[in-house]
Amino acid sequence: MDSGFAAKASASVLEAIGNTALVELRRVVPAGCARIFVKVEGQNPTGSMKDRMAQAMIAGAEQDGRLQPGDSIVEYTGGSTGASLALVAAAKGYRLRIVSSRAFSEEKLTQMAAFGAELTLIESANGLITKQLITDMIAAAKRIAAEPNTYWTDQLNNRDSIAGYHRMGEEIWRQTEGKVDAFIQSIGTTASLRGVADVLRQNNPKVRIVAVEPAESAVLSGGAPGAHRIEGIGIGYAPPMWEPGLADEIIPISTAEAEAMARRLAREEGLFAGTSSGANVLAAIRLGERLGLEARIATLLVDSGLKYLSTPVYRRG
Repeated sequence: MDSGFAAKASASVLEAIGNTALVELRRVVPAGCARIFVKVEGQNPTGSMKDRMAQAMIAGAEQDGRLQPGDSIVEYTGGSTGASLALVAAAKGYRLRIVSSRAFSEEKLTQMAAFGAELTLIESANGLITKQLITDMIAAAKRIAAEPNTYWTDQLNNRDSIAGYHRMGEEIWRQTEGKVDAFIQSIGTTASLRGVADVLRQNNPKVRIVAVEPAESAVLSGGAPGAHRIEGIGIGYAPPMWEPGLADEIIPISTAEAEAMARRLAREEGLFAGTSSGANVLAAIRLGERLGLEARIATLLVDSGLKYLSTPVYRRG
């Protein structure tokens, strides 16, 4: 008798990571623009693509002995990486200590704590994301990491995270049937752009790779660091995994523009995502207007809008 189930049950929540939908945008894309496809990463268990990198970082450390049973894990994070690490730590039985700040959304802090993470919060000037805040968070994580039996995932420097996004690149290539002319992603650690670009360029060296950063802190474009509200990207200096040759182009997007596009995606496309996702889509549109109707562009809806209900992006009143 047919049970009606399309697939067998998963042995662990970790098996639910990945294989997210790729959706073509219809209403926010202007006439004459390339076709734009978005990977809906909010479908991952914590509502973020960072589930992929958290799984890869912990698996890599387990495999070579940096992380042993009974050890603690520590990380500095604006929230999405923290929630993803907390999910993996809960599933595997590790203690997790997170350094974060109230400059990031309350929903992210609550989600990390819900999965059992222990939070240390660092003060931020005017509640904004700045280079000083990031360096203060890193310093606090480094102090905790000096304690015995503690493994620091150190996301900005941990190249295990890149492998977590190779599968995303494979999914995009398969879902577009190999017909993708450009890939666009905003820069946090750089791992997602590197991981996807590795796969797409292996399949087609002509695929255009475009990086996105906050216009208020466009350091990769040669500008000065500044404060902004696009969570998860724009740390105020070039991330260690960034190399100028990784991207064919860098497109700066302002916080206001990114927030406006995030709201449009929800209202016009039914796609509920965060601010960096709005930046990605707007950058894709700007590139798409140059490439024209025949081109196909893939980008990411990095996480769910449910992580931003208390922020200016979606807060009512």
